[in-house]
Amino acid sequence: SPRGLTCSSPANEMFSWVKQEQGGRNKDGEMYQTVTEGLQSLYTKKLLPLEETYLFHDFHSPALEAADFQSKPMVLLVGQYSTGKTTFIRYLLEQDFPGMRIGPEPTTDGFIAVMHGENEGVVPGNALVVDPKKPFRKLNAFGNSFLNRFICSQMPNQVLQSISIIDTPGILSGEKQRISRGYDFAEVLRWFGERVDRIILLFDAHKLDISDEFSEAIKAFKGQDDKIRVVLNKADQVDTQQLMRVYGALMWSLGKVINTPEVVRVYLGSFWAKPLQNTENRRLFEAESQDLFRDIQSLPRNAALRKLNDLIKRARLAKVHAYIISYLKKEMPSLFGREKKKEELIMRLPEIYTTLQREHHISPGDFPNVAKMQDMLQHYDFSKFPSLKMKLIESVDKMLATKIAVLMAMIREEESKQPPAMVSGGAFEGSQDGPFGQGYGEGISAGADTEDWIVSRDKHRYDEIFYTLMPVNGKITGVNAKKEMMNSRLPNTVLGKIWKLADCDRDGMLDDEEFALAQHLIKIKLEGYELPTELPDHLVPPAHRKNPTADALYNHTED
Repeated sequence: SPRGLTCSSPANEMFSWVKQEQGGRNKDGEMYQTVTEGLQSLYTKKLLPLEETYLFHDFHSPALEAADFQSKPMVLLVGQYSTGKTTFIRYLLEQDFPGMRIGPEPTTDGFIAVMHGENEGVVPGNALVVDPKKPFRKLNAFGNSFLNRFICSQMPNQVLQSISIIDTPGILSGEKQRISRGYDFAEVLRWFGERVDRIILLFDAHKLDISDEFSEAIKAFKGQDDKIRVVLNKADQVDTQQLMRVYGALMWSLGKVINTPEVVRVYLGSFWAKPLQNTENRRLFEAESQDLFRDIQSLPRNAALRKLNDLIKRARLAKVHAYIISYLKKEMPSLFGREKKKEELIMRLPEIYTTLQREHHISPGDFPNVAKMQDMLQHYDFSKFPSLKMKLIESVDKMLATKIAVLMAMIREEESKQPPAMVSGGAFEGSQDGPFGQGYGEGISAGADTEDWIVSRDKHRYDEIFYTLMPVNGKITGVNAKKEMMNSRLPNTVLGKIWKLADCDRDGMLDDEEFALAQHLIKIKLEGYELPTELPDHLVPPAHRKNPTADALYNHTED
């Protein structure tokens, strides 16, 4: 096949790449073996020319580099001071990291990128932004006052082999702090927001107010709503009734700042390794922290997809930006009255947006913020803007229509061949297995490590019911069992599953042990636990076990 990307079989595809590697290129000059390489190639060949022509980097976001495509998934922590951001990182890593300071006052006064490195140490910001292996080179645009407050903390840690974590300065309330930072805090957050895989907003159960600066920080993540997760930390310091009120108040405050119809996911808990002050909600906190851990653990698996998604978002914005810039150029007079026309066009920008929406069938959500755009356009000479080059736009459209689909298929193929490792080590280790794993000894796994058959503990009660159902030869029919089982009010689909699990010998009838098992499974379901697809060994009734020595172990005595 002349084009390596349209081959049918994976084997052909592989050989086409080999041929290309030996110097042969396909028709479009593409040559990539991994998704990361593919993304980078599409960006530099298709999207970057459009961005450079229409000054996209001056208006929106600096150009992407190789390190942006190859970096590990990143997690950004944002919150007001003393909500436990640095402690949260310490909790995940289970060890101190260089440059870490924790205290009730605002301690972390800068950005700390916690990353994996063979040797423990701190790299200052000015050295970081010239390192081509790190994805921070474009941060030099924020100037010295920012770089003096930016460090990379490197250490050998298992968690950091899969993800990097970025700690941010505690956000303060009041106007003074906003002015004295010396750099544009919200812009720095927006820069990180576009490049990270998860944004975790931390709140303290005692500090729910969202200050002006925090509100601006959250607004900086506009368009990244799918990355945001909210953690309500220190939730063990209030009792259940207060926690309900705190949760309600938090949702109300967030609703005013995050303008989406969907509710953001909030995880409650106490994310540090100290004893819980209030143990009423222990099970809730454990379930919530497991959910959050699972969410973070899945990041390496979804990293390629996230980068692809961000590239598509960027391409759409770049296209819209090109339309805006070329429209402004088209409207400019050739000789006189340029300044007046420029002012008029800036004033009319909302109308221009509407015109372009109709003309090019673009959704309103793809357009950049009007006020910000008007502000930035003041500093440019419109007559020097480039006119519309349809070839560049068509190239990006083609990329979105065909090339992205090829990469999607490659992502699935890569995953099936070699699934990326889950985040492990630190707090992610050890809580899954053993008696402290979530759900251990509860629900279906109750009685797994006891010698007797757990159902026999309540069997005398179940037997009383069993003998009222008129057994014949020690068994009751499905009709009689159904009447009794329907009393649980569980839906038929669930009861059908319970019947399947309990009827061990598949004879369409239940003996006393099978009936007791059915009642036990109903009890488990009513307590809110899930049913298994197959009956675990410890629940198989003794009379139905294949191994007679196991019977002796369970020393089951008939009543």
